[in-house]
Amino acid sequence: MRISGFVVRIIRQLFRDKRTLALMFLAPLLILTMLSLVFSSEDYEPKVGVVDVPQPLQAKLDLDDFEGYENKDEALSAMKDGELDGYVTFDDSKTPDITVEGSDPSVNGAVLKKAQTLFPSQSMKLSDRVTFLYGNEDMGMFDSFGPVLLGFFVFFFVFLVSGVSFLRERTTGTLERLLASPIKIWEMVFSYVIGFGIVTLLQAALISWFSIYILDMMMAGSFFNVLIVIVLLSFTALTLGILLSAFAKNELQMMQFIPIVVVPQLFFSGLFNLDTISEWLSWVGPLTPLYYAAGALRDVMIRGFGFGDLLFNLSVLAGFSLLFMILNVAALKKYRKI
Repeated sequence: MRISGFVVRIIRQLFRDKRTLALMFLAPLLILTMLSLVFSSEDYEPKVGVVDVPQPLQAKLDLDDFEGYENKDEALSAMKDGELDGYVTFDDSKTPDITVEGSDPSVNGAVLKKAQTLFPSQSMKLSDRVTFLYGNEDMGMFDSFGPVLLGFFVFFFVFLVSGVSFLRERTTGTLERLLASPIKIWEMVFSYVIGFGIVTLLQAALISWFSIYILDMMMAGSFFNVLIVIVLLSFTALTLGILLSAFAKNELQMMQFIPIVVVPQLFFSGLFNLDTISEWLSWVGPLTPLYYAAGALRDVMIRGFGFGDLLFNLSVLAGFSLLFMILNVAALKKYRKI
């Protein structure tokens, strides 16, 4: 009887905690659904162009699936704008040369495979005639996915630590004492962000340095630009963690936000090719901070872009941080008793 009583009490407690029930039953379904949509998508069809095909070859080649360009500059501009993954040119000997965008090894292989369809009856080795706009032939999957993983782990740990730390400020009564003082809520939020931000800056520098110089992750741009992106991403995770901690009563409830808020961002950050994800789901990516951070990190570390090329992504990350700070001020007003 005593055991059955304890069992009934535990079950009742679980069913009273709606967030725990959602974590147990709905979160796995959400993540599995996303995995199904990502891995069940069609193979990526590379966008390949041809440049100034010699007249004798035009009648022999099947160019229906290839975009035609008048010169290399036009094709190169389209590639830099993301409209092309690669293009094929021909020299005087009618031997093809291939230029690939280069930032994703899997896409590079798809470009070569599609270019080979131009010459089905020939056994020429096109891989020996490839030029890379970004990256090189030794670039591996870790180099390609590294910037995304770097951004994700920074976001994850900053979100978790900041959320739990701020939650303890509430549960230990520190927050109530602060709110009873003359300090304004926006001043308190700003102080927390600056305080945590100093530690976050050290964490960002350490993780970035270790990934690039110890793990030998590809680094084509400036390490300083990587730090700028990581710091802005950290502030976004920091302010979001503090915001969501206002809606949690204990550490367990704070952890429950991870599969709902943090994990889904990984699917839309560039770790998987977004062009293969269903259109009705792909709109989620631009609503997440990691989408812009991962794009900026890939631009710096793989493509070697400068600070000016990152301004849009950096501005969006700064906008997320500002938005979350404003929402923090509104959320904390409910705790002020005087």
